[in-house]
Amino acid sequence: MNERDKMLAGLPYHASDPELVAQQQATGAWLARYNAALGQPASVWRLLLSERLGAVGEGSIVRPPFHCDYGWNIRIGRGVFLNFNCIILDVAPVQIGDDTRIGPAVQIYTAEHPLDPAVRRSGLESGRAVTIGRNVWIGGGAIILPGVTIGDDAVIGAGSVVTHDVAAGSRIAGNPARPHED
Repeated sequence: MNERDKMLAGLPYHASDPELVAQQQATGAWLARYNAALGQPASVWRLLLSERLGAVGEGSIVRPPFHCDYGWNIRIGRGVFLNFNCIILDVAPVQIGDDTRIGPAVQIYTAEHPLDPAVRRSGLESGRAVTIGRNVWIGGGAIILPGVTIGDDAVIGAGSVVTHDVAAGSRIAGNPARPHED
């Protein structure tokens, strides 16, 4: 099993593997083109997104600048909106459901690093998928940690740090994010 296969399987892998580094460099070149398209119409953005992302649903908009590790691990449903400066560390799959709205500077992390310092020094890391349901609203500056699933119709308050799964229809906010009532 090569390092990319390990990464995709959620096993510890070496991110410095030449194949993975080459993939990140290709993504970096693509991101430079994508982020340079800031003044272009959304139709140009969607065309560029379809070159690198795993899936982009009809009518979805990802406003540049945008940043990710690989791109091909990201699947975006129909009518999704990501505002400026979103970051998706996609060493594991990221699924974003239809009609979801994501505020500016939201960060979605799938990458994890070992807690043991000796293992961390060895260069091993791993990842856990993030799944975001349909019709979710994630406020600006929120951080979604590895392995989190957010259910349909949930609302995540701006600046929240989401450390655990979020039930469908829930409203959460804070650091760490907890249930919140208006």
